[in-house]
Amino acid sequence: MLQTITGHGWRSHSSKPAQNLHIGKPGAGFSFELTDEQKEFQATARKFAVEEIIPVAAQYDKTGEYPLPLIKRAWELGLMNSHIPESCGGLGLGSFEACLITEELAYGCTGVQTAIEANSLGQMPVIIAGNEHQQKKYLGRMTEEPMMCAYCVTEPGAGSDVAGIKTKAEKKGDEYVINGQKMWITNGGKANWYFLLARTSPDPKAPASKAFTGFIVEADSPGIQIGRKEMNMGQRCSDTRGIVFEDVRVPKENVLIAEGAGFKIAMGAFDKTRPPVAAGAVGLAKRALDEATRYALERKTFGKPIVEHQAVSFLLAEMAMKVELARLAYQRAAWEVDAGRRNTYYASIAKAFAGDIANQVATDAVQIFGGNGFNTEYPVEKLMRDAKIYQIYEGTAQIQRMIIAREHVGKFKA
Repeated sequence: MLQTITGHGWRSHSSKPAQNLHIGKPGAGFSFELTDEQKEFQATARKFAVEEIIPVAAQYDKTGEYPLPLIKRAWELGLMNSHIPESCGGLGLGSFEACLITEELAYGCTGVQTAIEANSLGQMPVIIAGNEHQQKKYLGRMTEEPMMCAYCVTEPGAGSDVAGIKTKAEKKGDEYVINGQKMWITNGGKANWYFLLARTSPDPKAPASKAFTGFIVEADSPGIQIGRKEMNMGQRCSDTRGIVFEDVRVPKENVLIAEGAGFKIAMGAFDKTRPPVAAGAVGLAKRALDEATRYALERKTFGKPIVEHQAVSFLLAEMAMKVELARLAYQRAAWEVDAGRRNTYYASIAKAFAGDIANQVATDAVQIFGGNGFNTEYPVEKLMRDAKIYQIYEGTAQIQRMIIAREHVGKFKA
């Protein structure tokens, strides 16, 4: 079956999460074993990363060019849009399978992985809150050809403080007129459509749970001004931009659920997308560990490979511990989603821990490489730059700790 998958893509193969996942039959117990299909997904993503992403990753990092050929190939292989339901022409994979794929793609290059994963973030509000017409129209088109979407929530003055959003949507007849500015939007200049969060309540004291509305906005709508591509510290081939909305008209049928439901939708999407973000961080950390290990086996000092020095071997051991534990964290968070349970607590633990260890492991890899690690001709300095954003986007490391503390303490107050 793997030959079929890798040769022709996964578009004709259906996959139902409840059947694929090793949730097990009642009373079957706990299992770390992947299903044959999950192993095939993982192997296909790994082959793509090693053979097609890694050879060109450094060049994309250097130029900042959008990796469109890789995105098209990922789409052909079925490595994109894995969350889209079968009813819309997608694979309908579970979160667990999506995370397995994401880890492998991130091993190749997290800039490429972020461009692909941003599609899942943009789609998720429509998946969890869209009606049948909205899903078929906006998710369906993404299964017909390689296409991007984006999640437009962050603003110049509202990142972690989502309730501080200033973009407004005013209802006029059967339309809403949107005015405002968004910032740091991944796929902002490449998206076919956006999920956009805007304030619809005129009352400045209205609670966030009632003040905001989620919209689907066509990217070619009159009044949308797309800013320049930002050149970031890392993940440079990912397309990040500011977007201005000036009197942009959106039909009322593009409202998700109802006016005032937007904040809950936007936050609910994070519970589903934070496990894959954590998986991406693990992929980067695993790459850093592998690169450092290979180098430590080859590099010699004082007459022997540096891996034989306890200082280096212990450093590798610490790195390996972090990678394995972070992987377990994202897998638990994804498993909770596919079991149909609220996973906020586990999603934030996975995202916070994996983001932190990606930075630690990448930094340690540079240390093992020594002076060579500080040089752009070697792979680990890119990993170190790419890692930082995992502590920032989709909820900072500090915001995750706020969520974890709230959820933890709440158990005792219940």
